[in-house]
Amino acid sequence: MESAGFSSDQIVVIKVPGAFELPLSAQWLLDNGCDAAICFGCIIRGETPHFDFVSKATTDGILDLALKSGKPVIFGVLTTNDETQALERIGGKHGHKGEEAAETALWMLALKQHIHSN
Repeated sequence: MESAGFSSDQIVVIKVPGAFELPLSAQWLLDNGCDAAICFGCIIRGETPHFDFVSKATTDGILDLALKSGKPVIFGVLTTNDETQALERIGGKHGHKGEEAAETALWMLALKQHIHSN
């Protein structure tokens, strides 16, 4: 984001205990004046249906927040079968999904500005 002209004091990074907590944490950031939120994390499939429940709840929560807040809330949650797949998506052979999420946030902020200026 700094390469896009944002200074480090304009970027807020927080850590949450799990993917399920991403939507509420993002809501707090938006309520505190942030223009967008990037929800970035990873849910790794285990041996129980817990993966499916957490993935769906996280996805639904992020989408719901974006629609209700009217602000970009970017879904950057990886859902993988194992840690190797996750690592391949954060700088490995599948690119860097964090960078893609940041680009998406910038794109959506620019789109919102364009729509509101017309």
